[in-house]
Amino acid sequence: MTSHDKDILAALAAPGAAEALLRIARALERLAPESAPAADLDRADAFIWHAERSALSPVTKVNRVELALLRGIDRVRDILAENTERFARGFAANNALLWGTRGMGKSSLVKAVHAEINARLAGTPGFRPLKLIEIHREDIASLPALMALLRESAHRFLLFCDDLSFDAEDTNYKSLKAVLEGGIEGRPANVLFYATSNRRHLLPRDMIDNERSTAINPGEAVDEKVALSDRFGLWLGFHQCNQEDYLAIVAGYARHFGVDLDSAALEAGALEWATTRGSRNGRTAWQFIQDLVGRSGKAVE
Repeated sequence: MTSHDKDILAALAAPGAAEALLRIARALERLAPESAPAADLDRADAFIWHAERSALSPVTKVNRVELALLRGIDRVRDILAENTERFARGFAANNALLWGTRGMGKSSLVKAVHAEINARLAGTPGFRPLKLIEIHREDIASLPALMALLRESAHRFLLFCDDLSFDAEDTNYKSLKAVLEGGIEGRPANVLFYATSNRRHLLPRDMIDNERSTAINPGEAVDEKVALSDRFGLWLGFHQCNQEDYLAIVAGYARHFGVDLDSAALEAGALEWATTRGSRNGRTAWQFIQDLVGRSGKAVE
């Protein structure tokens, strides 16, 4: 035994040492983060992932519109709904990247399809409602922890990240690549990942171009950057709608909410609204209808 060890033993034997150690232990317990309680997955069909405490919080009322109200995106709507239904039934399905013009219903489609598939399959023997989990872009690095939490569950999960993109200094995209397809464990069979983005390759064009211009082998550098998008089996493009589709969207909303206005006045107002905002898309149509319904003294439910 060294002299240092003897000094430690002597200090522990001193009067009051045990009480001091107990106070230190209690202080450390207060500083340590509490373990998050296990989520009650039967409490809701939608949750938000909180990475800082590794917890899922239920969302009792999801902010979404009905699938039938989403117009001008029929093809991508049907593809995503079919892919989601296969997954909900336990069959093979692909991760999906919904990319393109802002305001054309990318995130609305994901939420609407989730509700539609659960309603469509309700009552099917052995079917468990598909759970929608939203993960924020800044929490992508915590995906492995979330995957580990969900892997052994009897439920099936649709992970959803809205407005996913990465900047030049952000290296989290490498973690996402590994989680989606490249890691040893891979994506759990009961988990599917849907993301929306304004960018097809999730990375800024100048970042990709810079890699091409400065790398010794430009092709390899660009491949590294665009490989993230390749992890998504489905690429669903959303493009600016034409005037006909825009007016069809407005008309669909107007019928649904009982807007009492003749078609000519409705179209004229919708076009003026779009002109003042410099865009013609589903979000613009929704905002126009909210204005009309609000001016009539009603609420949009």
